[in-house]
Amino acid sequence: MKLDIQVLHTFDLEPFEPKDINTELSVKNYLLFAKYQKKITAFTSERYIVEASGFYDKIKQYYPLMLLDQDSYDRLYNRFLELRTDKTIETMQEDSNTMQEEADISLTDFLRTTSDILTSQESAPIIKFVNALFYQAIKKRASDIHIEVHENRGEIRFRIDGMLVKNADIDKKVLGLIVSRIKVISNLDISEKRIPQDGRTQIKISGETLDVRVSVLPTFYGERVVMRILMQSSQIPQIDELGFDDSLINDVKRLLRLSHGIILVTGPTGSGKTTSLHSFLRAVESPEKNLITVEDPVEYKSEKISQIQVNEKVGLTFASALRSILRQDPDVIMIGEIRDEETASIAVRAALTGHLVFSTLHTNSAAATISRLADMKIEPFLISSSLLGILAQRLVRILCPTCKEEDSLAEEFSSDYDISKETKIFKAVGCPQCNYSGYSKRRSIGELLVMNDDVKEILKTTTDEHTIKTLLEAQGLKTLAKQLRQMLINGETSLDEAIRIGLGHE
Repeated sequence: MKLDIQVLHTFDLEPFEPKDINTELSVKNYLLFAKYQKKITAFTSERYIVEASGFYDKIKQYYPLMLLDQDSYDRLYNRFLELRTDKTIETMQEDSNTMQEEADISLTDFLRTTSDILTSQESAPIIKFVNALFYQAIKKRASDIHIEVHENRGEIRFRIDGMLVKNADIDKKVLGLIVSRIKVISNLDISEKRIPQDGRTQIKISGETLDVRVSVLPTFYGERVVMRILMQSSQIPQIDELGFDDSLINDVKRLLRLSHGIILVTGPTGSGKTTSLHSFLRAVESPEKNLITVEDPVEYKSEKISQIQVNEKVGLTFASALRSILRQDPDVIMIGEIRDEETASIAVRAALTGHLVFSTLHTNSAAATISRLADMKIEPFLISSSLLGILAQRLVRILCPTCKEEDSLAEEFSSDYDISKETKIFKAVGCPQCNYSGYSKRRSIGELLVMNDDVKEILKTTTDEHTIKTLLEAQGLKTLAKQLRQMLINGETSLDEAIRIGLGHE
């Protein structure tokens, strides 16, 4: 047996299946084939040399045998596994329920007619499956894809309209291959399974390019993956399309015309804050202005804005990036999130020195945001002179008009939420029209605190949330709770959804 002892390092090889070799047996014995310097060559690694040489000796035709370093070998081995999993994937897709089968039919049609997200290895079933997964997620308007691992099986779930919906159960062996494929397209290390990894990838579907943010996390039973599907800057809605009341939109537009000060958007994770901020940026964008953002991570890539990605490993934090930005002569600055006292104080300083600043905070209401800024050691007089307005927002799921039903149980509790007993309240049911979720889309609701003389006056004596809220309500502020109550009365949403969003949290 001729053996080239020299180990080839960091090689990226494509699988090759010689006609006279049983690929299944050769992979089982850790002997892999690929073209190297235009010759069909057999490969193994030092770890598997004994098993591989045993199989190699039985081969009638001569192929040169070479060793690969473990990482290169693992890469090639995973690609061979992808080629072998056709049957497993077919079985798995048969198991999915009727609703998914309907989607799969159009998926297969799609995969047959389009080539933009298929790689050169069109026959590889894992590649097809991952591509189909993205297509299905887009079709169902999912914002995230969760691939989770349990003791004996894997599970795929989509986040649609803010809620996780189960998509498929998968065999645990196949799950590892799917995770490896996702790591390959996101430029992550497929051999590293012990530490969290974050990456990014781009996919093309129906001529549209989509950015996907990938997070891989090792758990007790294996790695789980969450992929966030990001919109392109061209898909960011205009302010009028965000879904807020016309009066609120007009007030926001008035604030955006000002040349300096801070506009804050607040709310819990997944309430649409980033989309609103980018929508504001689109509104103020013009060739005469210098727009710079600091984000963690950069969610929507834009041609006309300079975007900075926070990287704490190298010391590029929100605060340090902000300090540098101020030397770049910006007109408008967008800070992904005010997380600490240092970022808050630089943001205030930037607003006072003539810049328009947009940012987000995790607070529940507009009034609570002022208290939070005070907790971050920002003096009340600085708050009143730098702050223009605070928009507290939420995304509420709207009931499917086709299948919603009257909810007599919820009507019994209506008086607890200041709703008259005679009011008809509706509940979610579920039908093919709404993908059996009971809800058809989401709508933005928001309360806007505009920093006027009355609020400035109150800040001279207190930053107490309750006092500010009482004043704002006296001035006619439509709180989130009032808007949720109105949506319930109009039959637009269910009591469960209204409570989840914040009804009863006054």
